Amino acid sequence: MNGGSLGLRTGSYGSLGGGGNGSPFPPSPGGGAGGGAALPIQAVAVVFGSGGRKGSKLSLAGSKERRLSWICKVASRRKVGMLLLFIASAAVLLSFVPAFTKDEVQQTGLEATIGYSDHVWNFVNPDRVSSNYLMAPLARVTEEKRNTPSLIKQPYSSSDNETNGSDPLAVTLPQRHPCEGFSIPPPTPLDKKRTGPRPCPVCYVPVEQAMAYMPALPSVSPVLKNLAYVSEENLQADETNGGSIFGGHPSLQQREESFDIKESMTVHCGFVKGKKPGQGTGFDIEDAHLHEMEQCRGVVVASAIFGNYDLIQQPKDITEPSKSTVCFYIFVDEETEAFLKNTTAMDSTKRVGLWRVVVVKNLPYSDSRRNGKVPKLLLHRIFPNVRYSLWIDGKLELVKDPYQILERFLWRKNASFAISRHYKRFDVFEEAEANKAAGKYENSSIDYQIEFYKKEGLTHYSEAKLPITSDVPEGCVIIREHIPITNLFTCLWFNEVDRFTSRDQLSFSTVRDKIMSKVDWTISMFMDCERRNFVVQAYHRDLLEQKLASQSPPPPSMLTREPRGKSIRDPVPGGAARTLPSKKPPMKRGRRRHRARGAAIARDLNTF
Repeated sequence: MNGGSLGLRTGSYGSLGGGGNGSPFPPSPGGGAGGGAALPIQAVAVVFGSGGRKGSKLSLAGSKERRLSWICKVASRRKVGMLLLFIASAAVLLSFVPAFTKDEVQQTGLEATIGYSDHVWNFVNPDRVSSNYLMAPLARVTEEKRNTPSLIKQPYSSSDNETNGSDPLAVTLPQRHPCEGFSIPPPTPLDKKRTGPRPCPVCYVPVEQAMAYMPALPSVSPVLKNLAYVSEENLQADETNGGSIFGGHPSLQQREESFDIKESMTVHCGFVKGKKPGQGTGFDIEDAHLHEMEQCRGVVVASAIFGNYDLIQQPKDITEPSKSTVCFYIFVDEETEAFLKNTTAMDSTKRVGLWRVVVVKNLPYSDSRRNGKVPKLLLHRIFPNVRYSLWIDGKLELVKDPYQILERFLWRKNASFAISRHYKRFDVFEEAEANKAAGKYENSSIDYQIEFYKKEGLTHYSEAKLPITSDVPEGCVIIREHIPITNLFTCLWFNEVDRFTSRDQLSFSTVRDKIMSKVDWTISMFMDCERRNFVVQAYHRDLLEQKLASQSPPPPSMLTREPRGKSIRDPVPGGAARTLPSKKPPMKRGRRRHRARGAAIARDLNTF
């Protein structure tokens, strides 16, 4: 029975013959085609022997045939056969285990080698820290896998195969940088109708490549590794040292010590009075907004409008990856908020387009220009977990993707701080005179600040300062990485603005040069025409005119035909009236006069 069932099962693999005399086993008592154990043994012999193999295969050694026959005889028993079948099935199932765990193992290995921030997983070249920028191998994006809630969605996922090239999210960086060898072409002839500075061409890489060039690790902060900030709960106003209570009234001795760079430092950096920045410090922000700002990690684009001085400008040409991973914040006061509610579509979450609107209360200064310096220079205090920031003044419109800007002006240059130089002036003394001529600030305050810096060693700019290319920045855009040395620079820069005038162009070079004299660190100053390539500037006066035009005009008065010779009385304030000249009788218009008038108009048009 057992032999018959096994014999029928194996009979499908080949034609089976009856038991022959040459069989090493005697025939079973049942005889016939299915009656004994000799049938499957002969079937195995036929299968292995009639497959068209070479002659050497047919003449097997006797001992080998006996072992094979013995194995088949043992396998013909039900219990042993079921055991072998179970073992074979288990082996087949176990063979699929590596396939299920392959993705998980590779994911773990990738997470171990790719650096990331909590806000956005970076495209990272594991071989690049700050050098060998142009020799970049394959880099990828990885999705954050955390259980904590995230403010920003993470749209990317990692690939489980680094060699097949089938992953559409994989970014293969070229051996040579796409912009290597690019140079700004010579300027075109000036257009008489368009005076003033103009943008120039800038070479950007695609957004995916720009994100892939994001460094895995923060830049090295020379000397300074730990930076803390002065905080005094019961601080009293003391104007003898200058500055404000928001800045902490640092003395001149404390100011001098803050430029002595050490490994660990504690300096004044605004928000001195209160628990933490934005809570009872002046420049107060709602707790919900503070919590969201703490969750912002990676890149932030920030701006501000105080005193309802500008119209909010929406960024353009922002890609979906940036919309999903970059924080866009604009700080306003209550006056500006009221205007936005009446003129823009600000939703319940206080968003206007891409901008998250943050209303600031208890402003530390009465001057809106000074209030604007708080987020401009102290972003690292209110965004403590951000890696990179892009500041743009409220009058500017961003027209390039933030990742492209960061790659072009920071990562490609291995810089941690970038700002454009002034398009016309390079010398602080000239900038001071221009500010006085334009009435930007009280002349006596500007003179006092410049005289103070002269006593500390401020000199006119000259070629002797090279490779420093300018002492005067165009401070409406700041691109920086948040590391201790750059945070210290903006803290000390803010302290100068708090102590002296709010014209930050006047104090920039003094703070920069004092820090550079202590540590090996510099600031990248790019051309102003390059800045104008990624931001569009709308001057305050133009914006105010737009505000007036946006107000609904009164309905036009109904004009009535007056008799000839009578004047129209135009009322003016104070009860007086202005007499308008009476209408002249219509002129006779003949063909010659009409032709001459048309020719005159044509001549006038040709003059434009």
